[in-house]
Amino acid sequence: MTDEIWGEIRQKLQESVGANNFSTWIEPLEFSELRDGVATFLVPTQFIGNWVRRNFSDQIKHLMNTTGTSVNRIEFSVAKKALEKQASVEKPYKPRSNKPADELPGAPLDARFTFDSFVVGKPNELAHAAAKRVAEGGPVSFNPLFLYGGVGLGKTHLMHAIAHELITNRPELNVVYLSAEQFMYRFVQALRERKMMDFKQLFRSVDVLMVDDVQFIAGKDSTQDEFFHTFNALVDQRKQIIISADRAPGEIKDLEERIKSRLQCGLVVDLHPTDYELRLGVLQQKVELYRQENSDFVIADGVLEFMAHRISSNIRVVEGALTRLFAFASLVGREITLELTQDCLADVLRASDRKIT
Repeated sequence: MTDEIWGEIRQKLQESVGANNFSTWIEPLEFSELRDGVATFLVPTQFIGNWVRRNFSDQIKHLMNTTGTSVNRIEFSVAKKALEKQASVEKPYKPRSNKPADELPGAPLDARFTFDSFVVGKPNELAHAAAKRVAEGGPVSFNPLFLYGGVGLGKTHLMHAIAHELITNRPELNVVYLSAEQFMYRFVQALRERKMMDFKQLFRSVDVLMVDDVQFIAGKDSTQDEFFHTFNALVDQRKQIIISADRAPGEIKDLEERIKSRLQCGLVVDLHPTDYELRLGVLQQKVELYRQENSDFVIADGVLEFMAHRISSNIRVVEGALTRLFAFASLVGREITLELTQDCLADVLRASDRKIT
Protein backbone atom coordinates (compact mmCIF):
# COMPACT_ATOMS: atom_id res chain seq x y z
CA MET A 1 0.00 0.00 0.00
CA THR A 2 1.33 3.40 -0.97
CA ASP A 3 1.37 6.62 1.04
CA GLU A 4 -1.07 8.04 -1.53
CA ILE A 5 -3.64 5.34 -0.76
CA TRP A 6 -3.18 5.86 2.99
CA GLY A 7 -3.74 9.58 2.40
CA GLU A 8 -7.08 8.84 0.70
CA ILE A 9 -8.08 6.58 3.57
CA ARG A 10 -7.15 9.28 6.09
CA GLN A 11 -9.40 11.75 4.27
CA LYS A 12 -12.35 9.34 4.43
CA LEU A 13 -11.68 8.73 8.12
CA GLN A 14 -11.69 12.46 8.82
CA GLU A 15 -15.12 12.75 7.23
CA SER A 16 -16.54 9.82 9.21
CA VAL A 17 -15.02 10.27 12.69
CA GLY A 18 -15.02 14.08 12.90
CA ALA A 19 -12.25 16.66 13.16
CA ASN A 20 -11.55 16.24 16.88
CA ASN A 21 -11.30 12.43 16.84
CA PHE A 22 -9.25 12.57 13.64
CA SER A 23 -6.69 15.07 14.94
CA THR A 24 -6.30 13.22 18.23
CA TRP A 25 -6.32 9.56 17.18
CA ILE A 26 -5.90 9.14 13.41
CA GLU A 27 -3.46 11.91 12.48
CA PRO A 28 -0.67 10.58 14.78
CA LEU A 29 -0.73 7.22 12.96
CA GLU A 30 2.16 6.60 10.60
CA PHE A 31 1.81 3.74 8.11
CA SER A 32 4.83 1.45 8.40
CA GLU A 33 4.35 -1.68 6.31
CA LEU A 34 1.93 -4.29 4.95
CA ARG A 35 3.16 -7.86 5.15
CA ASP A 36 1.20 -11.15 4.92
CA GLY A 37 -2.11 -9.36 5.38
CA VAL A 38 -0.96 -7.51 8.49
CA ALA A 39 -0.86 -3.69 8.30
CA THR A 40 1.48 -2.10 10.85
CA PHE A 41 1.21 1.50 12.03
CA LEU A 42 3.62 3.47 14.19
CA VAL A 43 2.08 5.36 17.11
CA PRO A 44 3.58 7.91 19.56
CA THR A 45 2.38 5.98 22.63
CA GLN A 46 0.84 2.64 23.52
CA PHE A 47 -2.21 4.51 24.85
CA ILE A 48 -3.03 5.86 21.39
CA GLY A 49 -2.46 2.43 19.86
CA ASN A 50 -4.80 0.75 22.35
CA TRP A 51 -7.51 3.38 21.85
CA VAL A 52 -7.39 3.23 18.04
CA ARG A 53 -7.42 -0.58 18.18
CA ARG A 54 -10.60 -0.60 20.28
CA ASN A 55 -12.49 2.19 18.51
CA PHE A 56 -11.30 2.56 14.91
CA SER A 57 -9.31 -0.51 13.78
CA ASP A 58 -12.30 -2.24 12.13
CA GLN A 59 -13.15 0.93 10.21
CA ILE A 60 -9.53 1.39 9.06
CA LYS A 61 -9.30 -2.26 7.96
CA HIS A 62 -12.56 -1.97 6.00
CA LEU A 63 -11.41 1.16 4.17
CA MET A 64 -8.05 -0.43 3.35
CA ASN A 65 -9.77 -3.49 1.90
CA THR A 66 -12.06 -1.32 -0.26
CA THR A 67 -8.95 0.01 -2.03
CA GLY A 68 -8.05 -3.49 -3.18
CA THR A 69 -5.49 -4.01 -0.43
CA SER A 70 -5.92 -7.33 1.38
CA VAL A 71 -5.72 -6.65 5.12
CA ASN A 72 -6.66 -9.27 7.72
CA ARG A 73 -5.28 -7.62 10.84
CA ILE A 74 -3.98 -4.25 12.03
CA GLU A 75 -1.05 -3.92 14.44
CA PHE A 76 0.24 -0.87 16.27
CA SER A 77 3.85 -0.41 17.27
CA VAL A 78 5.27 2.38 19.42
CA ALA A 79 7.77 4.41 17.39
CA LYS A 80 11.39 4.78 18.42
CA LYS A 81 12.34 7.51 20.89
CA ALA A 82 13.39 9.85 18.13
CA LEU A 83 9.97 9.60 16.51
CA GLU A 84 8.24 9.99 19.88
CA LYS A 85 10.20 13.14 20.54
CA GLN A 86 9.24 14.50 17.13
CA ALA A 87 5.59 13.53 17.69
CA SER A 88 5.50 15.43 20.98
CA VAL A 89 6.19 18.60 19.00
CA GLU A 90 4.08 17.91 15.91
CA LYS A 91 1.10 15.90 17.18
CA PRO A 92 -1.79 17.21 19.27
CA TYR A 93 -1.88 14.21 21.59
CA LYS A 94 0.76 15.41 24.05
CA PRO A 95 -1.03 18.19 25.88
CA ARG A 96 0.37 21.48 27.04
CA SER A 97 -1.04 23.69 29.73
CA ASN A 98 -2.49 26.03 27.09
CA LYS A 99 -3.94 23.33 24.83
CA PRO A 100 -7.47 24.13 23.62
CA ALA A 101 -10.13 22.04 25.31
CA ASP A 102 -11.67 21.00 22.00
CA GLU A 103 -8.66 18.74 21.45
CA LEU A 104 -9.65 16.65 24.46
CA PRO A 105 -10.68 13.30 22.96
CA GLY A 106 -14.00 11.80 23.90
CA ALA A 107 -15.79 8.61 22.96
CA PRO A 108 -17.25 8.41 19.43
CA LEU A 109 -20.91 9.40 19.18
CA ASP A 110 -23.47 7.12 17.56
CA ALA A 111 -25.16 9.00 14.71
CA ARG A 112 -28.38 6.99 15.27
CA PHE A 113 -28.87 8.35 18.79
CA THR A 114 -30.58 11.70 18.29
CA PHE A 115 -33.67 13.34 19.77
CA ASP A 116 -35.52 12.70 16.52
CA SER A 117 -35.03 8.94 16.87
CA PHE A 118 -35.88 8.85 20.57
CA VAL A 119 -39.41 7.54 21.19
CA VAL A 120 -41.05 9.41 24.07
CA GLY A 121 -43.56 7.83 26.43
CA LYS A 122 -44.65 8.12 30.03
CA PRO A 123 -41.66 6.15 31.40
CA ASN A 124 -39.11 8.57 29.90
CA GLU A 125 -40.91 11.86 29.23
CA LEU A 126 -39.33 13.73 32.16
CA ALA A 127 -35.83 12.53 31.26
CA HIS A 128 -36.41 13.52 27.63
CA ALA A 129 -37.67 16.99 28.60
CA ALA A 130 -34.72 17.59 30.93
CA ALA A 131 -32.26 16.40 28.28
CA LYS A 132 -33.81 18.72 25.68
CA ARG A 133 -33.53 21.67 28.06
CA VAL A 134 -29.86 21.01 28.75
CA ALA A 135 -29.19 20.47 25.04
CA GLU A 136 -30.36 24.01 24.32
CA GLY A 137 -27.06 25.15 25.79
CA GLY A 138 -28.54 28.11 27.66
CA PRO A 139 -27.84 29.17 31.25
CA VAL A 140 -26.96 26.22 33.45
CA SER A 141 -30.07 25.36 35.46
CA PHE A 142 -29.78 21.61 36.17
CA ASN A 143 -26.25 20.89 37.36
CA PRO A 144 -25.57 18.10 37.28
CA LEU A 145 -28.28 16.43 35.25
CA PHE A 146 -28.24 12.85 36.51
CA LEU A 147 -30.01 10.21 34.41
CA TYR A 148 -30.43 6.73 35.81
CA GLY A 149 -32.29 3.55 34.98
CA GLY A 150 -31.85 -0.09 34.08
CA VAL A 151 -30.22 -1.57 31.02
CA GLY A 152 -31.68 -0.60 27.64
CA LEU A 153 -33.99 2.18 28.82
CA GLY A 154 -32.40 5.03 26.83
CA LYS A 155 -29.78 6.65 29.08
CA THR A 156 -26.96 6.43 26.55
CA HIS A 157 -29.31 7.42 23.72
CA LEU A 158 -30.20 10.65 25.54
CA MET A 159 -26.55 11.34 26.38
CA HIS A 160 -25.55 11.02 22.72
CA ALA A 161 -28.56 13.11 21.64
CA ILE A 162 -27.55 15.93 23.98
CA ALA A 163 -23.98 15.87 22.66
CA HIS A 164 -25.16 15.86 19.01
CA GLU A 165 -27.49 18.80 19.65
CA LEU A 166 -24.87 20.88 21.45
CA ILE A 167 -22.16 20.21 18.87
CA THR A 168 -24.54 21.14 16.03
CA ASN A 169 -26.19 24.23 17.51
CA ARG A 170 -23.42 25.50 19.79
CA PRO A 171 -20.17 24.65 17.97
CA GLU A 172 -18.24 27.15 20.08
CA LEU A 173 -18.76 24.95 23.17
CA ASN A 174 -16.20 22.32 24.13
CA VAL A 175 -18.35 19.21 24.63
CA VAL A 176 -16.76 15.99 25.89
CA TYR A 177 -18.65 12.71 26.18
CA LEU A 178 -16.95 9.61 27.57
CA SER A 179 -17.63 6.66 29.84
CA ALA A 180 -16.48 6.52 33.46
CA GLU A 181 -14.16 3.69 32.42
CA GLN A 182 -12.49 5.94 29.85
CA PHE A 183 -12.16 8.71 32.45
CA MET A 184 -10.38 6.27 34.74
CA TYR A 185 -8.20 4.96 31.91
CA ARG A 186 -7.01 8.46 31.03
CA PHE A 187 -6.44 9.24 34.71
CA VAL A 188 -4.28 6.14 35.20
CA GLN A 189 -2.36 6.93 32.00
CA ALA A 190 -1.69 10.46 33.22
CA LEU A 191 -0.39 9.10 36.51
CA ARG A 192 1.86 6.61 34.75
CA GLU A 193 3.29 9.24 32.40
CA ARG A 194 3.47 11.89 35.15
CA LYS A 195 1.17 14.27 33.28
CA MET A 196 -1.42 14.97 35.95
CA MET A 197 -1.29 18.72 35.42
CA ASP A 198 -2.09 18.21 31.75
CA PHE A 199 -4.96 15.89 32.71
CA LYS A 200 -6.41 18.39 35.17
CA GLN A 201 -6.08 21.28 32.71
CA LEU A 202 -7.84 19.37 29.95
CA PHE A 203 -10.80 18.09 31.93
CA ARG A 204 -11.32 21.33 33.83
CA SER A 205 -11.36 23.52 30.74
CA VAL A 206 -14.38 21.95 29.00
CA ASP A 207 -17.79 23.62 28.73
CA VAL A 208 -19.88 20.46 28.94
CA LEU A 209 -18.66 17.22 30.54
CA MET A 210 -20.75 14.08 29.98
CA VAL A 211 -19.84 10.89 31.85
CA ASP A 212 -21.73 7.66 31.14
CA ASP A 213 -22.03 4.75 33.62
CA VAL A 214 -20.53 6.63 36.56
CA GLN A 215 -21.10 3.58 38.80
CA PHE A 216 -17.92 2.17 37.25
CA ILE A 217 -15.68 4.36 39.45
CA ALA A 218 -17.29 3.10 42.67
CA GLY A 219 -14.65 1.55 44.90
CA LYS A 220 -11.78 3.09 42.93
CA ASP A 221 -10.55 5.62 45.48
CA SER A 222 -7.99 7.57 43.46
CA THR A 223 -10.29 7.91 40.46
CA GLN A 224 -13.16 9.01 42.69
CA ASP A 225 -10.94 11.64 44.29
CA GLU A 226 -9.94 13.12 40.93
CA PHE A 227 -13.53 12.96 39.65
CA PHE A 228 -14.69 14.81 42.77
CA HIS A 229 -12.20 17.64 42.27
CA THR A 230 -12.96 17.85 38.53
CA PHE A 231 -16.68 17.96 39.31
CA ASN A 232 -16.22 20.80 41.83
CA ALA A 233 -13.98 22.80 39.52
CA LEU A 234 -16.50 22.68 36.66
CA VAL A 235 -19.47 23.50 38.90
CA ASP A 236 -17.58 26.48 40.32
CA GLN A 237 -17.08 27.71 36.74
CA ARG A 238 -20.81 27.12 36.03
CA LYS A 239 -19.98 24.53 33.40
CA GLN A 240 -22.62 21.89 32.58
CA ILE A 241 -22.18 18.33 33.85
CA ILE A 242 -24.34 15.42 32.69
CA ILE A 243 -24.04 12.02 34.35
CA SER A 244 -25.69 8.65 33.82
CA ALA A 245 -25.76 5.49 35.93
CA ASP A 246 -27.73 2.29 36.37
CA ARG A 247 -29.16 3.41 39.70
CA ALA A 248 -29.78 6.51 41.80
CA PRO A 249 -26.72 8.21 43.36
CA GLY A 250 -27.63 7.14 46.88
CA GLU A 251 -27.90 3.49 45.81
CA ILE A 252 -24.46 3.15 44.16
CA LYS A 253 -22.46 0.90 46.47
CA ASP A 254 -18.89 1.97 47.36
CA LEU A 255 -19.36 5.45 45.91
CA GLU A 256 -18.00 8.08 48.30
CA GLU A 257 -20.63 10.00 50.26
CA ARG A 258 -19.25 13.35 49.16
CA ILE A 259 -19.71 12.34 45.50
CA LYS A 260 -23.22 11.04 46.17
CA SER A 261 -24.03 14.38 47.76
CA ARG A 262 -22.72 16.34 44.76
CA LEU A 263 -24.61 14.16 42.28
CA GLN A 264 -27.85 14.62 44.19
CA CYS A 265 -27.62 18.40 44.27
CA GLY A 266 -28.82 18.79 40.69
CA LEU A 267 -31.74 17.20 38.83
CA VAL A 268 -31.94 13.42 39.31
CA VAL A 269 -34.24 11.76 36.76
CA ASP A 270 -35.32 8.13 36.62
CA LEU A 271 -35.99 6.37 33.31
CA HIS A 272 -38.69 3.90 34.28
CA PRO A 273 -39.17 0.43 32.77
CA THR A 274 -40.94 0.52 29.43
CA ASP A 275 -44.69 0.19 29.08
CA TYR A 276 -46.73 -1.27 26.22
CA GLU A 277 -47.29 2.03 24.43
CA LEU A 278 -43.60 2.93 24.46
CA ARG A 279 -42.50 -0.48 23.20
CA LEU A 280 -45.10 -0.33 20.42
CA GLY A 281 -43.95 3.16 19.44
CA VAL A 282 -40.33 1.99 19.17
CA LEU A 283 -41.33 -1.00 17.05
CA GLN A 284 -43.44 1.14 14.71
CA GLN A 285 -40.60 3.62 14.25
CA LYS A 286 -38.10 0.85 13.43
CA VAL A 287 -40.45 -0.73 10.90
CA GLU A 288 -41.05 2.62 9.22
CA LEU A 289 -37.30 3.21 8.88
CA TYR A 290 -36.75 -0.31 7.56
CA ARG A 291 -39.48 0.11 4.93
CA GLN A 292 -37.75 3.22 3.60
CA GLU A 293 -34.85 1.00 2.54
CA ASN A 294 -36.85 -2.18 1.79
CA SER A 295 -40.10 -1.23 0.11
CA ASP A 296 -41.14 -4.87 -0.41
CA PHE A 297 -41.02 -5.68 3.31
CA VAL A 298 -44.39 -7.04 4.53
CA ILE A 299 -45.42 -7.55 8.14
CA ALA A 300 -48.88 -8.78 9.08
CA ASP A 301 -51.30 -6.80 11.20
CA GLY A 302 -51.05 -7.52 14.90
CA VAL A 303 -47.40 -8.65 14.91
CA LEU A 304 -46.02 -5.45 16.42
CA GLU A 305 -48.80 -5.35 19.01
CA PHE A 306 -48.05 -8.98 19.90
CA MET A 307 -44.33 -8.23 20.33
CA ALA A 308 -44.95 -5.10 22.40
CA HIS A 309 -47.25 -7.08 24.70
CA ARG A 310 -45.14 -10.22 25.08
CA ILE A 311 -41.60 -8.80 25.18
CA SER A 312 -41.79 -6.62 28.27
CA SER A 313 -38.10 -6.27 29.04
CA ASN A 314 -35.86 -3.41 27.93
CA ILE A 315 -35.83 -1.67 24.55
CA ARG A 316 -32.62 -3.37 23.42
CA VAL A 317 -34.30 -6.79 23.64
CA VAL A 318 -37.34 -5.47 21.75
CA GLU A 319 -35.16 -3.97 19.01
CA GLY A 320 -33.03 -7.12 18.83
CA ALA A 321 -36.13 -9.26 18.34
CA LEU A 322 -37.34 -7.02 15.53
CA THR A 323 -33.89 -7.08 13.90
CA ARG A 324 -34.08 -10.88 13.89
CA LEU A 325 -37.40 -10.67 12.04
CA PHE A 326 -35.91 -8.20 9.56
CA ALA A 327 -33.05 -10.60 8.88
CA PHE A 328 -35.42 -13.55 8.43
CA ALA A 329 -37.61 -11.60 6.03
CA SER A 330 -34.66 -10.50 3.89
CA LEU A 331 -33.04 -13.96 3.80
CA VAL A 332 -36.13 -16.10 3.26
CA GLY A 333 -38.32 -13.58 1.45
CA ARG A 334 -41.48 -14.35 3.40
CA GLU A 335 -44.14 -12.15 4.94
CA ILE A 336 -43.73 -11.75 8.70
CA THR A 337 -46.88 -13.35 10.13
CA LEU A 338 -47.88 -13.89 13.73
CA GLU A 339 -47.16 -17.62 13.46
CA LEU A 340 -43.72 -17.02 11.98
CA THR A 341 -42.98 -14.44 14.69
CA GLN A 342 -43.81 -16.95 17.43
CA ASP A 343 -41.49 -19.54 15.86
CA CYS A 344 -38.64 -17.13 15.11
CA LEU A 345 -38.70 -15.49 18.55
CA ALA A 346 -39.52 -18.56 20.65
CA ASP A 347 -36.46 -18.19 22.91
CA VAL A 348 -37.03 -14.46 23.46
CA LEU A 349 -40.70 -15.04 24.30
CA ARG A 350 -39.83 -17.84 26.74
CA ALA A 351 -37.26 -15.64 28.49
CA SER A 352 -39.77 -12.81 28.77
CA ASP A 353 -42.42 -15.17 30.16
CA ARG A 354 -39.99 -16.44 32.83
CA LYS A 355 -39.20 -12.85 33.83
CA ILE A 356 -42.90 -12.03 34.20
CA THR A 357 -43.48 -15.18 36.26
